[in-house]
Parts: sequence; C-alpha cells; structure tokens
Amino acid sequence: MREQLEKIKTEALERIAGADGLDALNDIRVAYLGKKGELTTVLKSMKDVAPEDRPKVGQMVNEVRALLEEKLEETKAALAAKARQEQLAKEVIDVTLPAKKANIGHSHPNMVALKEVERIFTGMGYEVVEGPEIEYDEYNFTKLNIPPNHPAKDEQDTFYISKDIVLRTQTSPVQARTMEKGKLPIRMISPGRVFRSDEVDATHSPSFHQVEGLVIDKHITFADLKGTLAEFAKEMFGEETKVKFRPHHFPFTEPSAEMDVSCFKCGGKGCRFCKGSGWIEILGCGMVHPHVLEMCGIDPEAYVGFAFGVGLERIALLKYEIDDMRLLYENDIRFLKQF
Repeated sequence: MREQLEKIKTEALERIAGADGLDALNDIRVAYLGKKGELTTVLKSMKDVAPEDRPKVGQMVNEVRALLEEKLEETKAALAAKARQEQLAKEVIDVTLPAKKANIGHSHPNMVALKEVERIFTGMGYEVVEGPEIEYDEYNFTKLNIPPNHPAKDEQDTFYISKDIVLRTQTSPVQARTMEKGKLPIRMISPGRVFRSDEVDATHSPSFHQVEGLVIDKHITFADLKGTLAEFAKEMFGEETKVKFRPHHFPFTEPSAEMDVSCFKCGGKGCRFCKGSGWIEILGCGMVHPHVLEMCGIDPEAYVGFAFGVGLERIALLKYEIDDMRLLYENDIRFLKQF
C-alpha cells in the first residue's frame, strides 16, 4: 500500500508541475482527488488492510491528499498570475503613438438644401411648420379640393393604411391644419417626408421630401407669388437666375402654374444639364382655390393667398449637380463625404 501511495504521489506531482492551464489542473484534481479518483479508490480498499495497519495507511493517504491539494492551489495561483500578466501585456497602451482620428459626421445633402431653403424663407418672415406623416384622407385630399373620385388620387398612387387614413402624398395637409386654426395672416413653409407609390429610378422614389409654402392675407396677388419665388430662386441658385411661369392645373390652386428657372450651369444658353432648353422645371404654384379657403374656415371674400411646392431632393440634385436621386439614399460614404 505504501508503494502504491508513493507512486500516486509521484505521478500526481509530475502532472501538476507540467500543467499548462487551469483546465488541465482541474482534470488532475478530479483524477486524483475526485469521487472516483486514485486516492478515493485507495480509501475504499481500506477494508482489505489489516486492522492494526489501518491508522498508518489512513494517515499516509491524508498526507498525500494534503500535499496534492497544496501543490494544486500553488500551481493554480501561479497559472492565474501568469494569465493576468499575459492579458495585461496584450492591453498595454503605447501613449507615444498618435491618437486615432475621430470620424466626425456632417449634414446630409438633403439637410444642407433644407437649411438653405428655411434660411431664405424665414428671412422673408415665413414660419416653419411641421405636421404628421400619417394623415387623414380628409386633410390629404378633401380639404385640398380633391373629392373622392378625383383623378389626382390615382395619379398620386397613395399608400392607404385604412379607408380614411393614408401616408401623406404631400405636405399640403399641414397648410390645411394651419388655416383651420384661423390665426391670420399666414406666412409659412411646411417641409417634410411624403410618400407615393413610385418605382425607384434616377428621379423617383416611394419616399421623398417636399417643401410647401402658403401665404394667406388680404390683397394678395399673383404678382406677390411671382416676386416671392423669383427672390427664392436668386437666393438659392444665384443672383443671375431668371424665372418663367407656365400655365398648369392643380386642384387646390386657381390659377395654377409651374415655374422654371434659367439654367445656372450654362446661363440659359442650353447644355446637357438643362437638356438644351436653357430652362429647368423647379416647382408648382398658384393662387389658393376659394373652395379650399371655405373648407378651412376662411372667408374667400376677405382673404386670398398663394401656395407653392418644391421637391427637396430636386433642389439638392440641381444645386449640387447630382444626376441620380438614388445616391442620396444609398449611404455611400465616398459620396456623402463630398458634402
């Protein structure tokens, strides 16, 4: 029995000394001190030892157990310390190295264009008003003189959430809500995201942004509308920019027009940018329809006004000479860094 215990002690100490990690050390503990370990097996065989030798054998087993437990703890502490040193070595920071350059973000081209539009109109005394993107059919269509069977509903390819609730196709509902409050006169622009069921291509998207403007006051004329938009065009595209108005039709304005600006790339001479015409279509506008005023609680005999709407992406595409609207939404850092 003595020889067996010496052999167990020698083997165990050799394995402990050669352990290369805490997992290996735990395996050694289980192999010798566990419920089915070598020393446990020796203790279970004590019944075969002569009664007079059992105290000596038991003492020897306890001495070997104590020695192995001591060595296991010492080796465990040494391995843990070594692991900490290795971890610290990996985490050493060389304070002499140059710092990492922070990547600082900046405004998106749409936001750059929007801030410019807001700057121009607030400088003219306009207020910036926002409204809900999920809108009632009544505000998105009915109060804008677009009845239930009007073709404009089909033309705009509306996203319907329910029979009476839609994703707004324009920011004009914000104008209707503002007129309903009855605080006159009104000078406002309403920027925001709008939604239409368009196929994605270089000039269309199912989700884009509009900026619409509204003025309601006494003695407002079409000349006021032309002067306001001419000033906006000069501020946005350059002092030499000219404008022209073409008759058009919108349900919520009468008379209505579309406004073109002279090509700021070629000065109106004709180029690829303006498709050789010298002019670029920029927005729609007109005098607010009397029926719209009535439905929003404003007396059309006492008050008149004008409205206009421009696509924010269109301004960004033109101002920064971007030829594909999809670039604005692909989050390509190489593209966005240019702004």
